[in-house]
Amino acid sequence: MTETVFRNGRVVLPETIHDGDVVARDGLIAEIEDAGNGDAGVDLEGDWLLPGLVELHTDHLEGHYAPRPRVRWNPSAAVHAHDAQIAASGITTVLDALRVGMDDDSQLTAAEVKTLGEAIAAGQKRDSLRAEHFIHLRCEVCAPDVLDGFAMFDDEPLVRLASLMDHTPGQRQFTSMETYRIYYRGKTGMSDAEFERFVAGRQARAGNLSDTHRRAIAAKCRDRGIVLASHDDATEAHVAEALEHGVAVAEFPTTLEAASASRRAGLKVLMGAPNIVRGGSHSGNIAAGDLARAGMLDVLSSDYFPFSLLHAVFVMAETIEHVPLPAAVALVSRNPAGAAGLDDRGAIETGKRADLVQVRVDGDHPVVRAVWRQGRRVA
Repeated sequence: MTETVFRNGRVVLPETIHDGDVVARDGLIAEIEDAGNGDAGVDLEGDWLLPGLVELHTDHLEGHYAPRPRVRWNPSAAVHAHDAQIAASGITTVLDALRVGMDDDSQLTAAEVKTLGEAIAAGQKRDSLRAEHFIHLRCEVCAPDVLDGFAMFDDEPLVRLASLMDHTPGQRQFTSMETYRIYYRGKTGMSDAEFERFVAGRQARAGNLSDTHRRAIAAKCRDRGIVLASHDDATEAHVAEALEHGVAVAEFPTTLEAASASRRAGLKVLMGAPNIVRGGSHSGNIAAGDLARAGMLDVLSSDYFPFSLLHAVFVMAETIEHVPLPAAVALVSRNPAGAAGLDDRGAIETGKRADLVQVRVDGDHPVVRAVWRQGRRVA
């Protein structure tokens, strides 16, 4: 039997804050006690003790594997570098988002994405990763090869979540064609004529492929028990379509209309933690803070910046009146764990996994001082 006592901490429980001790035994939380007088165990020195964070959507791994154009890193080393940053951000469970369905200008190939998936699985099998990793397939439904890319993961049990994405210009994230014009022409240097031809081609392709691919992927997810998410819903019609396909999570709705419809339908609304930290969307869409104030936010995701997940918790608790610290913590632990069907973690409760994060606030941001996964220190 292995036992660790975490002493002298401000413990964030699901509904309240407890000044006292937590006992972890054989990887699980065994007891939550009043402050004791013993010296054994880990002295938290009055720091916060949070449940390990749960991340449902981060594509941060791609930056470690392809840090520069035409540069490719060793995939196992890339996974371990990503994992170290994830754990150091207080994240003990992560769903690494891998894209399936490539465009002509995609930086990665389908084969490279499969290689990254294999590197994640190998690290998990060797128990060499600090956080526990699963896979989230980001399915670009307007891409011709999305079904082939999805099939490459047919035998991978780590796939736990799939999202239906469509970045066709003129809808969802890119409803504003002027915003898309600035974004894409700045990225590619296209002339006006080239841009107009590009948009027409993408829209025609989506009209031919997107609906068929959505239905096919939704059916595969139902058969395999994979949680399904929509992405960038903007209208009530988008939400109705998501419900038809069996979606459970609404990722990054772009409007109040879509977020409201999602919540009424019982979907879990996921927004970006960078949106909270920065005070708004970089794309000009609905602000995550506004949804939190309206009681329409269930889950936060770090998206492109891992530490933003923890940072957003303390920003919300400080700036949003009806979101105290336990409620903010739930957005990055208990709620995402439940949305992914991981009911054994996400809260400091007896019987749950001893995934724990020691945090101290340094000036205007939190600092991770130590991380434990199943009672074992990993950072």
